[in-house]
Amino acid sequence: MAAMIDIDAGHLSTRLVLEAPETVADGQGGVATVFVQQARLWARVEPRGFAEENRGPGPVSTVTHHVTVRAGRALSPGQRFVAGARVLLIEALRDPDETGRFTLALCRERVG
Repeated sequence: MAAMIDIDAGHLSTRLVLEAPETVADGQGGVATVFVQQARLWARVEPRGFAEENRGPGPVSTVTHHVTVRAGRALSPGQRFVAGARVLLIEALRDPDETGRFTLALCRERVG
Protein backbone atom coordinates (compact mmCIF):
# COMPACT_ATOMS: atom_id res chain seq x y z
CA MET A 1 0.00 0.00 0.00
CA ALA A 2 1.23 3.48 -0.82
CA ALA A 3 2.00 5.97 1.93
CA MET A 4 -0.91 8.21 2.83
CA ILE A 5 -0.52 11.61 1.19
CA ASP A 6 -1.60 14.53 3.36
CA ILE A 7 -4.45 16.04 1.35
CA ASP A 8 -6.21 18.86 3.17
CA ALA A 9 -9.90 19.01 2.23
CA GLY A 10 -9.69 22.75 2.92
CA HIS A 11 -7.69 23.10 -0.29
CA LEU A 12 -10.72 21.94 -2.31
CA SER A 13 -11.69 25.58 -2.88
CA THR A 14 -12.68 25.75 -6.55
CA ARG A 15 -16.32 25.07 -7.47
CA LEU A 16 -16.61 22.93 -10.62
CA VAL A 17 -19.47 21.42 -12.58
CA LEU A 18 -18.97 17.79 -13.63
CA GLU A 19 -20.42 17.06 -17.08
CA ALA A 20 -20.73 13.75 -18.94
CA PRO A 21 -21.10 13.26 -22.70
CA GLU A 22 -24.38 11.99 -24.12
CA THR A 23 -25.33 11.32 -27.72
CA VAL A 24 -28.60 12.79 -28.94
CA ALA A 25 -30.38 12.74 -32.28
CA ASP A 26 -29.42 15.76 -34.37
CA GLY A 27 -32.76 15.90 -36.21
CA GLN A 28 -31.19 14.95 -39.53
CA GLY A 29 -30.74 11.22 -39.01
CA GLY A 30 -27.40 11.47 -37.21
CA VAL A 31 -26.26 12.04 -33.67
CA ALA A 32 -24.47 14.80 -31.84
CA THR A 33 -22.56 14.72 -28.57
CA VAL A 34 -23.72 17.08 -25.85
CA PHE A 35 -22.50 17.41 -22.27
CA VAL A 36 -25.00 17.07 -19.42
CA GLN A 37 -24.42 18.32 -15.88
CA GLN A 38 -23.93 15.47 -13.39
CA ALA A 39 -22.87 17.26 -10.20
CA ARG A 40 -21.31 20.35 -8.64
CA LEU A 41 -18.06 19.62 -6.81
CA TRP A 42 -15.43 21.34 -4.73
CA ALA A 43 -11.97 20.71 -6.13
CA ARG A 44 -8.32 21.67 -6.03
CA VAL A 45 -7.05 22.69 -9.48
CA GLU A 46 -3.28 22.72 -9.99
CA PRO A 47 -1.72 23.71 -13.35
CA ARG A 48 0.94 21.14 -14.33
CA GLY A 49 2.16 21.86 -17.85
CA PHE A 50 1.79 24.05 -20.92
CA ALA A 51 2.23 23.48 -24.66
CA GLU A 52 1.54 25.52 -27.76
CA GLU A 53 1.14 24.40 -31.38
CA ASN A 54 0.04 26.00 -34.63
CA ARG A 55 -3.35 24.82 -35.87
CA GLY A 56 -5.57 26.37 -38.50
CA PRO A 57 -5.49 30.14 -38.32
CA GLY A 58 -3.06 30.42 -35.40
CA PRO A 59 -1.53 28.99 -32.24
CA VAL A 60 -3.51 26.80 -29.85
CA SER A 61 -2.36 26.48 -26.27
CA THR A 62 -2.99 23.46 -24.08
CA VAL A 63 -2.63 23.52 -20.31
CA THR A 64 -2.67 20.34 -18.24
CA HIS A 65 -4.01 20.32 -14.69
CA HIS A 66 -4.29 17.97 -11.75
CA VAL A 67 -7.80 18.24 -10.33
CA THR A 68 -8.38 16.68 -6.91
CA VAL A 69 -11.94 15.93 -5.72
CA ARG A 70 -13.41 13.82 -2.94
CA ALA A 71 -13.88 10.21 -4.01
CA GLY A 72 -17.37 8.80 -4.38
CA ARG A 73 -18.39 10.14 -7.77
CA ALA A 74 -18.25 7.84 -10.76
CA LEU A 75 -15.68 9.73 -12.81
CA SER A 76 -14.32 8.52 -16.14
CA PRO A 77 -12.11 9.78 -18.95
CA GLY A 78 -14.16 11.74 -21.48
CA GLN A 79 -16.13 13.58 -18.82
CA ARG A 80 -15.21 17.17 -18.10
CA PHE A 81 -15.12 19.79 -15.38
CA VAL A 82 -16.46 23.26 -16.17
CA ALA A 83 -15.79 26.52 -14.32
CA GLY A 84 -17.36 29.45 -16.15
CA ALA A 85 -15.76 29.56 -19.62
CA ARG A 86 -13.03 27.10 -18.63
CA VAL A 87 -13.41 23.46 -19.72
CA LEU A 88 -11.11 20.78 -18.29
CA LEU A 89 -11.39 17.46 -20.17
CA ILE A 90 -10.68 14.42 -17.96
CA GLU A 91 -8.01 12.22 -19.56
CA ALA A 92 -6.96 9.90 -16.72
CA LEU A 93 -7.86 9.16 -13.10
CA ARG A 94 -6.13 7.69 -10.07
CA ASP A 95 -6.34 7.42 -6.31
CA PRO A 96 -3.40 9.57 -5.15
CA ASP A 97 -2.70 7.65 -1.93
CA GLU A 98 -4.75 4.46 -2.45
CA THR A 99 -7.01 5.19 0.54
CA GLY A 100 -10.22 5.83 -1.41
CA ARG A 101 -10.61 9.32 0.06
CA PHE A 102 -9.79 11.41 -3.02
CA THR A 103 -9.61 11.10 -6.80
CA LEU A 104 -6.93 12.82 -8.83
CA ALA A 105 -7.84 13.63 -12.44
CA LEU A 106 -5.34 14.55 -15.13
CA CYS A 107 -7.16 17.14 -17.25
CA ARG A 108 -6.42 19.06 -20.42
CA GLU A 109 -7.65 22.61 -21.09
CA ARG A 110 -7.54 24.21 -24.53
CA VAL A 111 -6.82 27.95 -24.44
CA GLY A 112 -7.27 30.31 -27.36
